[in-house]
Amino acid sequence: MKFINREKELYFLNSKWAEKSPNFVIIYGKRRVGKTELVKQFIKNKPAVYFLADKRTTKEQLKELGRLVGDSQGDDILVKRGFADWLEVFEYLKSKIIKPFVFVVDEFPYLVETDKAISSIFQKGWDEYLKETKVFFILLGSSMSIMESEALIYKAPLYGRRTGQILLPPLKFKEAKQFFPKMNFEDFLKIFSISGGIPAYLIQFNQNISLKENIRKNIFANTEFLHNEIEFILKEELREPKNYLSILRAISLGKRKFGEIVNEAGLEKNVMHKYLGTLERLRIIGKAVPVTEKNSEKSRKGLYRIEDNFFRFWFQYISPYKSDLELENFHQVERKMDESFVNLESLVYEDVCQQILWGLRDKIFPFERLGRWWDRNEEIDIVGLSQETNQIIFGECKWSNKPIGINIYEDLKKKAGLVEWGDSQREEHFILFSKSGFTREMVKIARQDGIFLVKQDKLMN
Repeated sequence: MKFINREKELYFLNSKWAEKSPNFVIIYGKRRVGKTELVKQFIKNKPAVYFLADKRTTKEQLKELGRLVGDSQGDDILVKRGFADWLEVFEYLKSKIIKPFVFVVDEFPYLVETDKAISSIFQKGWDEYLKETKVFFILLGSSMSIMESEALIYKAPLYGRRTGQILLPPLKFKEAKQFFPKMNFEDFLKIFSISGGIPAYLIQFNQNISLKENIRKNIFANTEFLHNEIEFILKEELREPKNYLSILRAISLGKRKFGEIVNEAGLEKNVMHKYLGTLERLRIIGKAVPVTEKNSEKSRKGLYRIEDNFFRFWFQYISPYKSDLELENFHQVERKMDESFVNLESLVYEDVCQQILWGLRDKIFPFERLGRWWDRNEEIDIVGLSQETNQIIFGECKWSNKPIGINIYEDLKKKAGLVEWGDSQREEHFILFSKSGFTREMVKIARQDGIFLVKQDKLMN
């Protein structure tokens, strides 16, 4: 896999390594987000053992680990016999490691599933054996729920032991674009609308063939991993995947309020909060409130939506058409995509516009919060706020083949007048994002009124 970005995370790991003291770092995040590649980059040219856990028996895994550690230490006896148990692993490392050394255990949740006591054993291994050594101990995991319950929350056996942690996020649009440096903005937005910032999804796309061919080959075909990826993730992460599928299906159908989701999914209210909270922790969905809300936790205006781009795509074009795809009736699904894919692109473009605006912060004003605003039947795509300077910016995003004209700007100004925030002396700014540019009249008004104009991802003024 091509390694892109992750400078901040690599810097963190290398700065910890430079301390030459014992470290215990937890790295977790969504499946296929690039955790393993990050660690492989970190351990390059360093004395290290990388062990990938799986669902084999403890005995078989300890045998393999013995071979890996034995090879690294030139211990032929250990290579042949393996380790008897995990405490022997930690005891061996304590007795043999005298110089800085990286010990990586990847997919730690598989060990938890094999042995429920493993977290307590690792706690003892760190406290009694590795804590005073020069071992740089890294635990990785894709099951975010297990990593949290076993290592991160207060009651977790490994809580308080870590010296650092990394929740590895998906790549932002600009970072993900580096996988296709020669591709134009519009074409890459189509890919990003499907893949999001997950590296393992991005590399499935071949820029030498059409988007439609890529989708047929890598997603529609039931032999490809992306075809069943969502069901696999939910089965791996959750005990009741059918209920979560029902909830996600409801949200994908436009049911965004709590009550609407309850009615559509057919689940009890008392368990729905738990389900939705779990999906939020897994970064699959998000609950948004108007950015101007003072107490977001108590706001009654909260709306749910699927945040993960590939989940959103899968529930639009794979889940409802499983039977068609099984019979390779791709044309039927492609017709649906031809009709509505631009709506998906528009949603993603709004998210990308927020990322672009954060990058323009120094050129506009140092806003502290950025988000959407809505009230009754009105909404604004982007609103940025600075409580400190009493400044506010209003933005509209249009993924359309028509250039933005003065009418869009005038409409945005009217809606801005409805936004209750700051005081009467607040300083207002406006920004327009457009796929297809702006009319001459709009460019002229922008110069006069100091409106910021962004065509696709480029600031024009």
